[in-house]
Amino acid sequence: MKINSKKLIRYLLAIFVIFSLNFIIPRAMPGDPLTNLLGEDFHMTEETLQELTEQMGLDKPLHLQYIDYWGNVFRFDFGYTYHLKGPVTSVIFSRMKWTLLLVLPSIILSSIIGSLLGAFSGIKSSKKVSKMLTLTELGFYSTPTFFLSLIFLYIFSFKFGLFPTKGFYTTGSLFDILHHFFLPITIMTLFLNSRNYMIMRGSVIQEKSKLYVVYAKAKGLSENQILFRHIFKNSSLPLLTILALDFGFILTGALLIEIVFSMNGMGTLIYDALLSRDYPILYGAFMIISLMVVLANAFVDILYGIIDPRIGDGT
Repeated sequence: MKINSKKLIRYLLAIFVIFSLNFIIPRAMPGDPLTNLLGEDFHMTEETLQELTEQMGLDKPLHLQYIDYWGNVFRFDFGYTYHLKGPVTSVIFSRMKWTLLLVLPSIILSSIIGSLLGAFSGIKSSKKVSKMLTLTELGFYSTPTFFLSLIFLYIFSFKFGLFPTKGFYTTGSLFDILHHFFLPITIMTLFLNSRNYMIMRGSVIQEKSKLYVVYAKAKGLSENQILFRHIFKNSSLPLLTILALDFGFILTGALLIEIVFSMNGMGTLIYDALLSRDYPILYGAFMIISLMVVLANAFVDILYGIIDPRIGDGT
């Protein structure tokens, strides 16, 4: 379970380039760099402008600003948001925990359910049950998440009153939080599950026609033994790649669901920051999302090496 030195250098270089771009972009934009760092809707007097310029070190030469910037990065200090009146890191982490609570269970559940259903459907692709299941999953996959959210919200919240219509909690108890999250997690799981199902099904259909499967049948192995001893492992590689991207974009993937259910998570934070041009929040979110993308891909590289050692060795 390790990443070879070439891949490690590649990931570190990717992080370096991404974080450097985060420094360069606001300073390369037209207009005053301070306005680009604080947001276009933030108004200040000339005296305040001069004071903030000195406090933020923008009066220093560019190379010294770059060194200070990396010092702040290592301290996880992404600046201050004057729109929300707080440190960017604190604001992002306070929202991120709720989005993680929504998306992580959805990704885990959809990965398990989607891969198992897709595998069984792929190995029995000619059966009527497989075709009906594929049609159902295709329906979920083709339905936008916001529309799916509106349908579920109307039926289970407005019509039957089974679940709350908005927010993370009312009383703050564990049951209350789970009650609020059940419907959004179900919707996201159904949507992600349909995509995972289609990928796994197609991958299994492709794998089951290969020679090693014919050889396994000749040895007298049952269909389930062939599926889980041989096919499943090889078929899961394309799905792992998609899951890495899911985890990388975990903070923005629930945006539409958060808007429909009025959940103030990372998705709505980024959306509001775009509307108000709150650049510090956008830069901080961009850095954290980029870091998660790189870490997710590094983790998948490790899993690839476990599943197929030839990939881990670069062969």
